[in-house]
Amino acid sequence: MFEQLGLIGCGLMGGSFALAMKRAGLVKRVVGYSKSPSTTERARAMGVIDVEAPSALLAVSGADIVLLAVPVAATEATLKAIKHLVTKDMLIMDVGSTKRDVIDAGRRVLRDHIGSFVPCHPITGKEVSGVEHADPDLYAGRQIILTPIDRTNPAHVQKAVTLWERLGCNVLKMAPDAHDAAFAAVSHLPHLVAFALINGITAQDAGKEFLALAGPGFRDFTRIAASDSKMWRDIMLANRHELLEQSKIFRNTLEAMEAMIESGDGEALENLIEQASQARAHWRMASNVKK
Repeated sequence: MFEQLGLIGCGLMGGSFALAMKRAGLVKRVVGYSKSPSTTERARAMGVIDVEAPSALLAVSGADIVLLAVPVAATEATLKAIKHLVTKDMLIMDVGSTKRDVIDAGRRVLRDHIGSFVPCHPITGKEVSGVEHADPDLYAGRQIILTPIDRTNPAHVQKAVTLWERLGCNVLKMAPDAHDAAFAAVSHLPHLVAFALINGITAQDAGKEFLALAGPGFRDFTRIAASDSKMWRDIMLANRHELLEQSKIFRNTLEAMEAMIESGDGEALENLIEQASQARAHWRMASNVKK
């Protein structure tokens, strides 16, 4: 399907994409670049990439598809680094967890070639990072959100849809603003809560003792607190307005339940717990696969 993939960012997400593309027979050659030469070298040794590029610009030279697998805060700088070799026939995608900021960067940098850019958000990942954890099955059975804009080339959108479907993904299209609002609620806020909960416990004198008593429920609830700090710093700052709005809604709900506990209003408290329990019991992931 593609002659050459220009991979910028050879870590978990980018490396997994390259391996999946190769296994599916969708690309003949992968040229990769990462800021860390040791990462690129490791990616080549693992067979994730075929050629190490000394720069982002050279990674896209001759490519008909480019994947930006970099932190969302690095999107604009990365696009600036490659813009002189971007063509209207080149499909460019990203894997960022926020979309409005990424699209704004694309508009500023790519200008007349913004039609080549199809913003993507794969709903997948791991708590560990690095190319050594790259997995060709990372995307299989997962949901991929595409957020094309009015200037996105429809042919490129269709190429992206076909590609992700060939990798076994369920593809959904959303408006960028709707995407950021939704994922502030179901992804960014839960990470914020998990980080705050762990920090709140460990800040106490008996925090270590408390953690030693924690069971499977605590483990499952706080799993995402082990996520990459730099990546989540960037995501939360990029989507700050939507995240803070969701945080206010969460605080209001939490304070309401606290008031019921303080007043001893067991009936009202039970009703809210039952409401949450029923909502969670009837919820199913769109991809219908493991969480």
